[in-house]
Amino acid sequence: MPLSDISVRNVKPGIRNQRLFDGGGLYLEVTPSGGKLWRYKYRFGGKEKRIALGAYPEISLKEARIRHAEARKQLANGVDPGEARKAAKSSGQGGDSFEAVAREWHAIFSPSWSESHRKKLLGRLELYLFPWIARRPVHEIAAPEILGVIRKIEAKGHLETDHRALELCGQILRFAVQTGRAERNCAADLKGAIPPAISKRMASITDPVQIGHLLDGIDRYPGSFITRCALQLAPLLFLRPGELRKAEWSEFNLVQAEWRITIDRMKRSQQEKEARRGEVAHIVPLCRQAIDILNDLHMLSGQCRYLFPGLRNKDRPISDATLTNALRRMGYTGDEITVHGFRHMASTRLHEMGFPSHLIEKQLSHGDRNRIRAVYNHAEYLQDRRKMMQAWADYLDSLKSEKRPSILQERS
Repeated sequence: MPLSDISVRNVKPGIRNQRLFDGGGLYLEVTPSGGKLWRYKYRFGGKEKRIALGAYPEISLKEARIRHAEARKQLANGVDPGEARKAAKSSGQGGDSFEAVAREWHAIFSPSWSESHRKKLLGRLELYLFPWIARRPVHEIAAPEILGVIRKIEAKGHLETDHRALELCGQILRFAVQTGRAERNCAADLKGAIPPAISKRMASITDPVQIGHLLDGIDRYPGSFITRCALQLAPLLFLRPGELRKAEWSEFNLVQAEWRITIDRMKRSQQEKEARRGEVAHIVPLCRQAIDILNDLHMLSGQCRYLFPGLRNKDRPISDATLTNALRRMGYTGDEITVHGFRHMASTRLHEMGFPSHLIEKQLSHGDRNRIRAVYNHAEYLQDRRKMMQAWADYLDSLKSEKRPSILQERS
């Protein structure tokens, strides 16, 4: 039942906080000390959030409803009211400062991004751009000023980061033009003003002899048994590192020799994940060698949620650094091999072995550009991929030799 002026005025404090709801997420919170605070509870990006709308009696019920309506209008337009307010408060120039526009842009577009991408872009703004131009009105920012900021990043040797920061700056200024707060996107004038970033593929080993050395070293890895199993599965299944280390036992059917991964754990846009939540997006056929490793691993971690539980907390998977550190412990540098590099290894050698690209790409779970078809084809070419994965595992076995000295011994 909606609130009335009389009910708001006469409500008495209790021993605990009280919440009197007016509808649509607007409520009055009455504290034990007698404070009466207007709040708006809403959901944005799948998360529950709250913002303060003022204190009674300074803000009357009528005024609280007006503020509530404004916040709901922002929400309907895809803007997080909390982020929009934070942007306005953080700026000495109101809603026209670079930070205000940037946070508004981020709040509007971030619901369609993955959580990691959302955090990455916000972190890039806060680390590289806000310290220098946060309070600058967007209509006053000129190309030389932006270039000066980018040069500071470049001076630290972050050649790829400076290009990404410039691109990000351009997106925000373009948004400022679209929303009438700037006349032009001056970042576009800086095309060619900074040295091109040198594209660097994830380090990988593709020479058959060196692959054999690496596999022998993994089989003899002296560290954690769980880490060794993860390293053994990495070249066999060549998934993305995050997909591998966060693997859950509930996803596996060892009888059918399949690993079914839902869209929630794949590299996809947040929008696609929301639309297809819970759907199987990728099937990994399990070769005999992988089944043997999984059976052994199940004896140790089968009672856990994750295949590779953390050493300190069994309810969480191993960290990003665990497998990387294991490779470094084996003597491999980051310029020689990364965990992601197992994907490039498999792609290169499988093409050399004569397997068609469409099977390899499907097994690498590279996104299908035809989005409608991609929704329905997670099982596409499954039988052919089963044969390919078994042939790949047998090939890797052929590269290993018990007579070859361990890579740990060779590098010691």
